[in-house]
Amino acid sequence: MIASANSPGLSSAALIDPRALMSIRNLELRARVVVEGFWKGLHRSPYHGFSVEFTEYRQYTPGDDPRYLDWRVYARSDRYFIKKFEDETNLRCHLLVDQSRSMSYGSNGYTKAQYAATLAATLAYFLHLQGDAIGLLTFDEKVREYLPARHRSGHLRQLMFALEKPASGKATNLTTPVERITGLVRKRGLVAYVSDFLAPLERLEPSLLALTACGHEVTVFQVLDPAELTLNFEQAAVFEDIESEQTVYIDPAAARAEYLPRIEAHCAAVRATCQKLGIGYHRLSTEQPLELALFEFVQGRMRRGRLSRPSAPSRS
Repeated sequence: MIASANSPGLSSAALIDPRALMSIRNLELRARVVVEGFWKGLHRSPYHGFSVEFTEYRQYTPGDDPRYLDWRVYARSDRYFIKKFEDETNLRCHLLVDQSRSMSYGSNGYTKAQYAATLAATLAYFLHLQGDAIGLLTFDEKVREYLPARHRSGHLRQLMFALEKPASGKATNLTTPVERITGLVRKRGLVAYVSDFLAPLERLEPSLLALTACGHEVTVFQVLDPAELTLNFEQAAVFEDIESEQTVYIDPAAARAEYLPRIEAHCAAVRATCQKLGIGYHRLSTEQPLELALFEFVQGRMRRGRLSRPSAPSRS
């Protein structure tokens, strides 16, 4: 069950092969296994940078009222910090999860949809343990289901149930979920966007820009199957577009030279859009252990000064 992987901050001894993880039928249990493996790997790691100096403060950002600067903290650290108000200590996170039919592809015995659902469930479970409120919006060509951000009994299970619904829909619309969240959520929070992003990108940047302009922190997870990244099929065959159901005969050996630069260019375009807008970007192959994805998520938020030291789950 153990996968080997190189990470500067997480021991590979705790990493679980996604194939073994997906054999666990219960989604919430899968998420708990990943989070517990994350803490175990962090505990065994020699990495000591997983903390921040001030757990009751946040870094000053342009637009904050300078009257609330703590000058004593500045004298000690030579950095500007503002003491958090009570309503800032807990995060509101919304998960945008692609459940379109393109997510139903998988070459390893499980699909991108299963991997994406497990990733979203892992983030939800981890943030729930931190006392944060989590919401969910699922979509294909339109919004399928919306759960407002809550932190109360039964809400996490309701969210897990929504994530377990099968991928469907005839197309993927990348802007509709972003526009819906921008209109629905007024208080600033975190938005984690999980999709394969295998759809036209023309309107993605302006919709994400509107989201960040509202003060939301955004993190993008692009989930792709390894076969989509390498086109590692050996024999010519008829391939079917899962969403349009169109078929085409392809010789992978002949098509690979043109396909690989195009898929890399598409991923680079998603990444460039995120970098331009100051959005965190993570491209994940479904072969990648999810503990690493969680580590990169938490490390990225801490690097941007948006996360205090997380607390490990209690052993009660």
